[in-house]
Amino acid sequence: LLVRIIDTPQFQRLRNIKQLGGAYYVYPGASHNRFEHSIGVAYLAGEFAQALRTRQPELDITDRDVLCVKIAGLCHDLGHGPFSHLFDGMFIPKARPGENWRHEQASVEIFDHLVNDNNLRPVMEEHQLVLPQDLNFIKEMIGGSLGPNEAQGEEWPYEGRGQDKSFLYEIVANKRNGIDVDKFDYFARDCHHLGIRNNFDHQRFFLFARVCEAGGLKQICSRDKEVHNLYDMFHARSCLYRKAYQHPVNKIIEHMIADAFLKADKHIQIEGSEGNMYNLSTAIDDMEAYTKLTGQQIPLAGEHPELEEARRILQRIIDRNFYKYLGRPDTGNERPTEVCTNVFVCLYCIKHLLDMLTSDCGVTTVDYGNRENDPIGNVNFYNKYAPDRAIPISREQVSRLLPQNFSEHIIRVYLKNEDRNLAAAKRHFVQWCETHPFQVLEVTFRSTLEKITYKYFLKPSQFTIT
Repeated sequence: LLVRIIDTPQFQRLRNIKQLGGAYYVYPGASHNRFEHSIGVAYLAGEFAQALRTRQPELDITDRDVLCVKIAGLCHDLGHGPFSHLFDGMFIPKARPGENWRHEQASVEIFDHLVNDNNLRPVMEEHQLVLPQDLNFIKEMIGGSLGPNEAQGEEWPYEGRGQDKSFLYEIVANKRNGIDVDKFDYFARDCHHLGIRNNFDHQRFFLFARVCEAGGLKQICSRDKEVHNLYDMFHARSCLYRKAYQHPVNKIIEHMIADAFLKADKHIQIEGSEGNMYNLSTAIDDMEAYTKLTGQQIPLAGEHPELEEARRILQRIIDRNFYKYLGRPDTGNERPTEVCTNVFVCLYCIKHLLDMLTSDCGVTTVDYGNRENDPIGNVNFYNKYAPDRAIPISREQVSRLLPQNFSEHIIRVYLKNEDRNLAAAKRHFVQWCETHPFQVLEVTFRSTLEKITYKYFLKPSQFTIT
């Protein structure tokens, strides 16, 4: 059944969806795609479910349960658009402001389309799946509750499995604490392709994982002595974000690709169901059209003059003529918002600066996976004397050397217009920052002459040279 799903056009499309978006233009090894990641997550999901089944037969994990968990792992990323998170995190918000659309939603919709378009229901029934219950279970593991709002309090929001198997919802996409096989695969796979060391051993996590009851639900818990390893896991996540996912040049390239998509949006026509035509941003409304989207939608050659602006941006990427990184102001540890205060810079405040410079800005968040909160706050543990009792572990019990902050927010300012004078733009950026209630944390230098120029605008404590 897994092979039948893999061999569908909807799944094969993932071969052309870059796992790390624009990072391939920075890290030459980051050429891997969502296709192999999805197969890896399916494998780890099965391994994890089998480990729990062997260790705790009283959980009554059935063959149906294991197969459903594997399918959820296999199909959890079906909904990614061209260049992965660039599409739903950068392009769609600009192309369709106010549209609250995420790739998880599309994954559920494409999974339905995949099953129906390839007539897989009889095949699923041949493998002893019970429909529609198991189909709902798979979709709930991918995207959460199928209802309009996830229930609160004592009401159980899921249809696929009851509360006695609540732990199964934590294997593929753990919405309680973020510890799941999706992360285990991309930590190992991305580190391998990026050339970054991965210090987290998911096999060891499988070895010490147990299901215990906590808050009326059965939750996956880890051994108390493994708490340091889990902190290492979340630290590894933040390092990947800092070194690769949010790398300044990577984000510049992704801004450029998103801008090219915006320029080409209304000129790209994609045929969907019943012969209806869609463009890049509206294809998310029709799964037949959406599954035709890959990272190769804008041709660099052709007789379409309306695509010239988009092609020019993409040509700049090929020529390595990127938007120029001017620097970043100090926002403290506050989340940038659109409400002006005198404490930290906000997007509204710098809009006129960006307009004057023909610039853009990117808001980057680097955290441990739980925003500003301690990532272990939602994790339960057990000890060897009471292996079936879930217990929390406070940070005071772990170490005094843990970080005081688990999140930081960064605004980076880029110069988009290649005709503007770079040195003048940097001077303008620095001068503007000095007239506002925050400092310049970083400004880029390319020559000794520039350093001499900038010494009139910066105190030594206000900048670092990169």
